[in-house]
Amino acid sequence: MTTPALPVYETLTQSHAELERRGVLGDGLTAALWLRTQLEDTFYNRPEHHTLSLYLEGGFEIVRRDRPQCQRGAPGKLCVLPAEHESDWQVKGPIRFLHLYFPTEQFDALAVTLLDREPREMQLLDRTYMEDPMLAALCRRLAALDWDCLDGRLTGNALSHEVLAHLMLTNTARRHAVAVKGGLAPWQRRRVRELIEARLDGELTVGELAAELALSEYHFARMFRTSFGQAPHGWIMQRRLARAQSLLQTSALPLVDIAAASGFASASHLGNRFRAALGVTPGDYRRWHRGSQPS
Repeated sequence: MTTPALPVYETLTQSHAELERRGVLGDGLTAALWLRTQLEDTFYNRPEHHTLSLYLEGGFEIVRRDRPQCQRGAPGKLCVLPAEHESDWQVKGPIRFLHLYFPTEQFDALAVTLLDREPREMQLLDRTYMEDPMLAALCRRLAALDWDCLDGRLTGNALSHEVLAHLMLTNTARRHAVAVKGGLAPWQRRRVRELIEARLDGELTVGELAAELALSEYHFARMFRTSFGQAPHGWIMQRRLARAQSLLQTSALPLVDIAAASGFASASHLGNRFRAALGVTPGDYRRWHRGSQPS
């Protein structure tokens, strides 16, 4: 019988691992600190999300049995566990570690915005006991935060996005063996992105975007989802929130003006969407960002 797929977090909760604390950081990002002291085997079976792991203490006797050629773990070592991967671990000694869980949609969006690449052409590499001082430093800072307070969650969100960008730039590869079919052509993807960015402050319909590419609304919506990893309205909302965040960081505009410039109907509409995505109000976000900047 096939073992059902479980998120890495749930797999650990069903083991003897002890959860020290967990933080929901917004944008689908979640961090967790774990402690393991008991002899145990753990199998991760095709989770739907990506996981980054940093060993903080111990780990010298952790073995990945499906990759016996890998070195042993140690503090400072990193593991990258992509969605849909399978791995078999034997825990034979104490270990304390940080996990950062992030959805495939969030990572796929970076392929488009950061690299202008088709997400289906990119893959996050499965790495065991990798050494990356910059990535390890970001993760240590993340682990040291108090995720229960506003400042800790927002700082954690910012650090996590740095982590994802670093992974996209340094730990991905193109899927040469996979023939990507369907979806928008590169020029179509660029054109629709340009149009969305130019029209974020106004109404923008699927019909208008489809007409720009001479496609029916039905086919455009299907091809957009295939290329961008989410529906047009989801992508547009993500870009509107990104613009609002940028304006909150860099301008003194009133919230009502930021809402209008980002395509929200009102300051309360912006506030509701912002809180749903990040767990804080736009005002709290602005105050946090100003307070976190060097004087």
